[in-house]
Amino acid sequence: MAEARFTKGSTMRHVAVMTATGAVGLMALFFVDAINLFYISLLGQEELAAAIGFAGTFQFFLISVSIGLAIAAGAVVSRTIGAGDEQGAREAAGSALILLVGALAVVAVIAIAVRREGLMLIGAQGSTLDLATDYLAIVLVSLPLLGVGMISGGLLRAAGEGRRAMNVTLTGGIVAAILDPILIFGLNLGLDGAAYASVLSRIGLAALGLYFVTRLHNLLAPPSRGRFAGDARQLAAIAGPAVATQLSTPFGNAYLTSLVAEHGDQAVAGWAVVGRISALAFGGLFALSGAVGPILGQNRGAGLLERIRSTWRDALIFSAGYVVVVWAALWLATPVILDGFGVSGAGVDVVRAFTSYGAGAWLFAGWLFVSNAACNNLGRPLWSTGFNWTRDAGVIPLLAFGIGASLGPGGAVTIQAVAGIAMGLVATFVTGRMLLTRLGAPAGI
Repeated sequence: MAEARFTKGSTMRHVAVMTATGAVGLMALFFVDAINLFYISLLGQEELAAAIGFAGTFQFFLISVSIGLAIAAGAVVSRTIGAGDEQGAREAAGSALILLVGALAVVAVIAIAVRREGLMLIGAQGSTLDLATDYLAIVLVSLPLLGVGMISGGLLRAAGEGRRAMNVTLTGGIVAAILDPILIFGLNLGLDGAAYASVLSRIGLAALGLYFVTRLHNLLAPPSRGRFAGDARQLAAIAGPAVATQLSTPFGNAYLTSLVAEHGDQAVAGWAVVGRISALAFGGLFALSGAVGPILGQNRGAGLLERIRSTWRDALIFSAGYVVVVWAALWLATPVILDGFGVSGAGVDVVRAFTSYGAGAWLFAGWLFVSNAACNNLGRPLWSTGFNWTRDAGVIPLLAFGIGASLGPGGAVTIQAVAGIAMGLVATFVTGRMLLTRLGAPAGI
């Protein structure tokens, strides 16, 4: 069992190292998604790329559930490690795996049953709807396996094993990268080949995650009956708000996808490219939010309040620097992106809007991620829920109603950017001036 390594040493170093290791694995998966879309675009049928876009939007809801559950597992286990209770941390990890994978199995069954109706709600129709429905029929079966991989990674990060967590997600990405061209082109399976590659990738992800957690680091133990009930209450207290927080983003994305769909399959294909490129380019921010949680959790368990403040501040600085560099790279790479993915017509407007100004708004999205991680790990998970839902169910629809129709195909990018800036600033202010002050740490950035 790992020691509470985040309770000493430079907090900026912990933030940077944990983010870097997390980013490598996540960006490997996001890179595979982008390559997947690239391979499908080579088939020369815009409805295939649009189907991938709609299926990705639908899956975003389910992956967000997995992320929320993994956040809960990491928060509970990291706190217990920080308090010095090693056996309790093992049993809490066992409780988390049992409860959260069971929940994902139920979610997968429901998602398979309603997938066609869900796709129709976000604007899929005709042959594109049929293709996306068939694709999801294959991929959704593996949702619990994806959850096992994510939760295993969360447990490893909670114990400070960032490199092992990286290797888990990196392996999933490598498996998919190898199998994608073989199944799509070699066996001539097309879109079904991409789906099968995703399933096999998740099998590898889950298998390696469990191996690291059980065999190499001894992070799991069967929970006693009394312990299981207590862990279930703790996990539910965090998992409910964390899942609700994560679900707001795909809700907002689905709303924006429906706006883009009004401009045709070319626009949706461009929006799909934006989704894959933004996930790949800003994978470091997703990794940052996952990296900050265990650092905050261990220091909270150890009662080191000043280190909580320092971690939060360093994470904000790190995210800002990261976004500035990536934004510049995306702006310069715009022609390559358009040509590489074969974007045409209205899709060009969508991609150009993203690379010119939409990517810059991710600075504030990064601050929102950091603030949400602080809330989830410091006893205020409902605050992060409020931040995200205000953005995705409040600000985005309001902007869409007021100015959406006048902005053209790139309007979804503009609306997303303005909403992200507004809530990123609000969340940062509220977390800095209220949450950390209540914990006893000095407020401020």
